Amino acid sequence: MFRHILVPTDGSDLSKRAAAAAIAEARAVGARLTVLHAMPAATPLVFGPLLPVAYMPPEEHEKLVSKAADIYLADIKALAEQAGVDCRTVKVTSEFPAQAIIDTARQRHCDLIWMASHGRRGMAAVLLGSETQKVLAHAGLPVLVYR
Repeated sequence: MFRHILVPTDGSDLSKRAAAAAIAEARAVGARLTVLHAMPAATPLVFGPLLPVAYMPPEEHEKLVSKAADIYLADIKALAEQAGVDCRTVKVTSEFPAQAIIDTARQRHCDLIWMASHGRRGMAAVLLGSETQKVLAHAGLPVLVYR
């Protein structure tokens, strides 16, 4: 049975529902959770000496995404604590969320990744890609996809 479950979250309603289901499973089997949010790095598009209208300095960006990550993680941690489930939180900055998920699962010795899938299809899937698909293809450990 699984003993340590990694639950990535992007703060969406679907990832919150997936986390709630992971908490229920963890409680049922006596597992612990690590909840992860991969924060996007600041990547300003600068054209020579011109700055885009919506330019945000990297320090300001870091504060903004870190604050959002703290909220996402605290919400899930509170649900886990209410259920009596041991829960740790992790936030990392990464341009590649799927790789951050895989790396965290390995570093934290998780034996299951429990993640939501938005189920994009068609052109949206082609253009946006699927972090879930990338994790499924490269994780090397069980992945439960919640829809």
